[in-house]
Amino acid sequence: MGIQFKQVSKRYGGANSPLVVQGIDFVVPKGSLTTILGPSGCGKTTTLRMIAGLEAPSGGQILIDGVDVTHLGPSERNVSMVFQSYALFPHMNVIGNVRYGLDVSGVHKAEAQERAQKSLALVGLAGYEERLPSELSGGQQQRVALARALVLEPSVLLFDEPLSNLDARLRRSMRDEIRHLQQRLGLTVAYVTHDQSEALAVSDQIIVMEAGRIAQAGTPQDLYERPTSAFVAGFMGEAVLFDGQSLHDGSVQLGPLRLVPRHAVTPGAARAAVRPEAWVVGRELSGGESLPGSLSAELKQWSYLGSFVELTFDTELGQVFVVSPEVERDWRIGQVLALSLPGRGVSVVAV
Repeated sequence: MGIQFKQVSKRYGGANSPLVVQGIDFVVPKGSLTTILGPSGCGKTTTLRMIAGLEAPSGGQILIDGVDVTHLGPSERNVSMVFQSYALFPHMNVIGNVRYGLDVSGVHKAEAQERAQKSLALVGLAGYEERLPSELSGGQQQRVALARALVLEPSVLLFDEPLSNLDARLRRSMRDEIRHLQQRLGLTVAYVTHDQSEALAVSDQIIVMEAGRIAQAGTPQDLYERPTSAFVAGFMGEAVLFDGQSLHDGSVQLGPLRLVPRHAVTPGAARAAVRPEAWVVGRELSGGESLPGSLSAELKQWSYLGSFVELTFDTELGQVFVVSPEVERDWRIGQVLALSLPGRGVSVVAV
């Protein structure tokens, strides 16, 4: 079963104080990794802390592996948490930090030592047992924190912004390592981050939260390619919104462009969220020329970024932002080019 929330809410203060989590329902299937994603103040960390038992819900029910843990304390849930700050004891060596939870639980010293060493080997830190945290890099300290959580053999493992203190290269490496361990060990993981690319890379499921509610939940591909709201479209990477009209044949008209969305749309006002990589830049136009099914666009700014270029155009739909892999093309400010939308990377969202 994994983790299940049933109409869980949370408020701080009295009955008249606002809800920071507003009656949410979701399931983290056993053996999967679900990321809870959203901007600051959306309720994602509060949700994670309620799974851990560090916060008591104001209403609803929380189940772990089918057992109601709503009113159980952290030590009664078989849950481990990896914190953003690592929370290592500076005066203890690596093996002491990893073994600490077992020691206070009364596990025999020899067994605790053996389990701690195996846990360190899992995260690639065999041979580091006697070092102090101050003698480790940020990535190594994060591995120690992960080993300390794994050594308890939890039924659920929680991560609260675990990579935010690392540089970009270390973040990629650690994110891949966490995903590999989760899959290899079949762990049930709830993972909180505000980083969309991190969420896309590690998750089986992503839950996007907005103002204490679930805005949308689904696979990474679902949320990126088929957002159901302007908020989700904008939060899951860059997207520009355009107002248009949904027609009776199921297509959507955006100026001279006619799109066929992947799902049925009610005729009337429509809003399309367009990813910058969805645009295809066609040939240069001249003298007021236009191409059927294309948008005439004047290049106002462009930036070379190695493997791609970023382009800003003025069009009759307004300003259009485009990411193109055509790095060797002869881009010139003032060019008038044809833009088209073949379909992928375009979603019709709620008005």
